[in-house]
Amino acid sequence: MTRAIDCAYSLEGSGPPLFLIHGIGAARDTWRFAMPELTRHFTVISYDLRGHGASPAGEGAFGLDDLVADLERLRRRLGFDRAHFAGHSLGGMIAPAYARDYPHRVLSLALLSTAAGRTQQDTANVRAVVHAMEEKGIREVLPTLTGRWFTDGFLANSPDIVQRRLDQVTAMPPEIFLNVFRIYAQTEMLPWLHQIKAPCLVLSGENDGGCSPRLNRLIAAELDNAELVILPRLKHSILLEDGATVARHIVRFVHGMEAR
Repeated sequence: MTRAIDCAYSLEGSGPPLFLIHGIGAARDTWRFAMPELTRHFTVISYDLRGHGASPAGEGAFGLDDLVADLERLRRRLGFDRAHFAGHSLGGMIAPAYARDYPHRVLSLALLSTAAGRTQQDTANVRAVVHAMEEKGIREVLPTLTGRWFTDGFLANSPDIVQRRLDQVTAMPPEIFLNVFRIYAQTEMLPWLHQIKAPCLVLSGENDGGCSPRLNRLIAAELDNAELVILPRLKHSILLEDGATVARHIVRFVHGMEAR
């Protein structure tokens, strides 16, 4: 049984509503570099997933369905009939799962740095990360993830942003971080992505190992109405490294969709 909770949120800008869904161990501030462009075109609703940022954790373990229920609860609280949705990483799994359950509420989706169609080796790799954190502790494994999330240049030139991201993870309850990482590792969208009929922007970084262009091509191929964009050079943390470019693609995609 799903148990929706009230998540903390921010509402900025004007125009059609756009819900922003962040990824594992982050918070709504992960969209801060995209916000100046997005708020010029949309009423932007960014929120903290349960157990993240200022949102309560609820009771016990939770699954993807619970995260979808939280999003629908927020939509109802705010009273938007239909909206655009953009999700990064785990958020890119929550958004299409929401569209599957509530198709009449979705104008478009932006699926950013997410994964579907994992091979057996891909699945083994991501589950090995979860197992290592369970065995050794999150703090011990986290430094190995920075090279997967950020480019070498960004690690060298923006250590404050990188450290802030790591601090978000270590400040949250470890059981919540492991819970959402397990959801990310265990979710396979490919069997049901064909059910999504809303226009979709599928976007990932060229050098994202876990959410590679190969997987994003599979995602786009399963969707009836999708555009695929691969950002050169970037890895997983596209919102922190180049959120402005991500925002411009979202705006361009939505405006192009509306013009058709």
